[in-house]
Amino acid sequence: MTIFEAVLLGIIQGLTEFLPISSSGHLVVGQKVLGIAIAGNAFEVVVHLGTLISVLIVFWSDIWQLIKSLKSAPTQKYILALAIGTVPAVIIGLLFKDVILEAFENIRVVASTLIITGIILLTTKFIKTRLMDISIGHGLLIGIAQAMAIVPGISRSGMTISLGMHLGITPEKAAKFSFLLAIPAIAGAGLLTGLDIIKSSEPILPGSVLIVGFLSSFLVGWISLKWLLQLIKSGKFHWFGVYCIFVGLLSWIL
Repeated sequence: MTIFEAVLLGIIQGLTEFLPISSSGHLVVGQKVLGIAIAGNAFEVVVHLGTLISVLIVFWSDIWQLIKSLKSAPTQKYILALAIGTVPAVIIGLLFKDVILEAFENIRVVASTLIITGIILLTTKFIKTRLMDISIGHGLLIGIAQAMAIVPGISRSGMTISLGMHLGITPEKAAKFSFLLAIPAIAGAGLLTGLDIIKSSEPILPGSVLIVGFLSSFLVGWISLKWLLQLIKSGKFHWFGVYCIFVGLLSWIL
C-alpha cells in the first residue's frame, strides 16, 4: 500500500464512519473500484483508532458531564442504557464473525445492504418525533440496530439514529446517544482486530502508511461528524438515503 492509497482510504473511513452511509461498505467498494489490496488488519485498526479519537473530542463535553453527574439517577439510567445497547453488537460479532468476514468479500451483498440502508434513511423524512427521554428499552433496541450494522453496507449511525427517531426521540438526542454508543463499539472492534494481529504473523505495514492513515481518518472523521450534527439539526438527515441507494445501485451494476 502506498502513502497516497493510505490517505485515500483514511479519508473514506473518516467520511463514512459517522455519516450514515456505511464505512465498511465504502471501504469494500473503494478497494474494489481502486484496486487496492490491504495486507492484514493493522491498517483497519489505525483508521478506526483515528475515528475513535475524533468522536471522543467532539463529544468530550458530554462525556465529562456524564462523569461529573454519575451520582444522579438520570445519568445512571443513561449510562445503563448505553451499556445494555453495547451488548447485542458484542454477541453478534462473536457468534457470526466468520459469516461477516465472508460478506466483506461479496460486493453484491454490500450493494444490496447499501440500498437497504438508503430506504431506512428515507423513512426518517416522514417521522414526527416527540420529546422523549432515552429509556433502558430504547438502549436495547438501538443496540440491536447497531449490531445489524456489523454487516458491511448497513450504516451504524444510519440504523441507530433512524431507529431512535422512529422511537420518538428527537434527532439531536438520537444522534448523541448513537455516537456515545459508538465509542465502545469502535474500541471493541479495534481491540478484537488487534488481538487477531498479535496471534497471526501478518506482514507489518510501513509506519508512514499507518501514520498517514490514522491522521487522515482522524481529521476527516472530526470534520464529517461536526458536519453531520449540523445537518441533523437542519432536518436534512434523510438525504443520505438517496446517496446510499445511488451507490448501492451503481455498485450492483458495475
